[in-house]
Amino acid sequence: MIFNSLAFFVFIGIFLPLYFALKGKARLFLCLFASYFFYGWWDWRFLSLILFSTLIDYFIGLKLEETEEPSQRKRLLSTSMIVNLGFLAFFKYFNFFIDSFQEMMLSLGVEASWNTLNIILPVGISFYTFQSMSYTIDVYYRKIKIERDFVRFATFISFFPQLVAGPIVRAIDFLPQFQEDKKFEWDRFTSGLGQVLWGFFKKVAVADSLAPFVDQCFASPGGFSSLHLTIGVIFYSFQIYCDFSGYSDIAIGLARIMGFDFPDNFRTPYFSKNFSEFWTRWHISLSSWLRDYLYIPLGGNREGSFGSVFFIVLPMLLVVGLTGWWWLLLIYAVVSFISWRYMQQGEKNKRTMFNYMNLMVTMLLGGLWHGASWAFVFWGFLHGSYLVVQRLAGPIWTGMLNKMKVPNFIQNILAIAIVYFFTCLAWIYFRATDFEIANQVITGIASLEGFNFGTIINKFWVVKGFVLIGALLFVEMTDLRFHYSSVIKTNPVFRLVSFAALIWMIAFFGSFGANSFIYFQF
Repeated sequence: MIFNSLAFFVFIGIFLPLYFALKGKARLFLCLFASYFFYGWWDWRFLSLILFSTLIDYFIGLKLEETEEPSQRKRLLSTSMIVNLGFLAFFKYFNFFIDSFQEMMLSLGVEASWNTLNIILPVGISFYTFQSMSYTIDVYYRKIKIERDFVRFATFISFFPQLVAGPIVRAIDFLPQFQEDKKFEWDRFTSGLGQVLWGFFKKVAVADSLAPFVDQCFASPGGFSSLHLTIGVIFYSFQIYCDFSGYSDIAIGLARIMGFDFPDNFRTPYFSKNFSEFWTRWHISLSSWLRDYLYIPLGGNREGSFGSVFFIVLPMLLVVGLTGWWWLLLIYAVVSFISWRYMQQGEKNKRTMFNYMNLMVTMLLGGLWHGASWAFVFWGFLHGSYLVVQRLAGPIWTGMLNKMKVPNFIQNILAIAIVYFFTCLAWIYFRATDFEIANQVITGIASLEGFNFGTIINKFWVVKGFVLIGALLFVEMTDLRFHYSSVIKTNPVFRLVSFAALIWMIAFFGSFGANSFIYFQF
């Protein structure tokens, strides 16, 4: 079931009155049943998958509480990781790795003609898998106490507002909120409704209006001018932002109406002045998950994780090299040699290189998390490279601008423009998921052929798209200054006007074809 469908409006119209009419265990059972119904609406067969994952982590949590023996605790944690990541690997990556292995063998002159399976990717598996894993990891490290109430735990895993596309809410933040019944509160209802309407505006009015133009550009980039493709990439950057952050806003708003507090998942990411800041503003729940459960355990900027880096990065790049990218493997070998020499020159250098290595591994796996394609891995590689280059060249760049006495506001504008440009470059590979298409888009833009408005097809789409993007940016920029959310809480007139304006914009500009959210495929 998707938020922008008639079925969902019927569902939520029945659910919310029942939710506030019930209390205690009855309300928990309603939430669990509604969440399973919500997920099963897409394909009921995969309910067994989420139930099995829930049972595994619930009972492993109980066992972790009972035993103090370190090796037994490690085995229990490993079992949880193997089951959860095993499901993810099979459903999401099995065919991908088989196809990659076949291509590798072909490059060596060996023909392998294995048939891949017709595997359906369960919606939201990456999200609820990470959410469930956070529980067992935190229990293992004794950061949280176990949840003995199975219904409460199962509801935490399958809670329908954020089940399919996040945000990834951790057990330490979410489970304690089930301890007491939530009462209907008018302030929560109005603020939650406001965020839901804003999310629908992002998705239905902005993202779905930009989608046809973007699809046209990436379907056959060779047939369009440089300006047409440039606009297509800009539109995609806002399409994916509004599509995904729109889902998060709806999920967070619904949860707030029900009495639950979820952390923000997006904070105006395209106003970031560097890439570290970008990843504290974009898909915050995933970036913080990767930081806490992958980057820091790898070692962060400390020594001791080279084995992990070596056995994760090198085989990945070897496969890429054997599928035709020998140039990337050569670059990796050169960079590895230079890095090794650099690390021999002192302890500080060694820590710095470990930091860069662990950062790159985190971003590569973050790219792979998004989908079974080397283009997603390359997207992660680009963002990892951006972060490394920022740490190397950032102080030099800032020092140069300060020496030239460039005003701070000009520096900020330049920084935002640079971050946005390179983010859009990475988005090309993310959207294309095919290197041939991505390279055609980049080549077409770089050619500068037909870089004038007359070469654009469907000019109405372009005008409409920029009007909607302008409205979005105006609201986000002014909200940073005036904090609309707090004004909406205290001023009923402003609240009524804002809600009416959003509903009118959704009705006037919206696309109501019940288009799926982009992140459903991840």
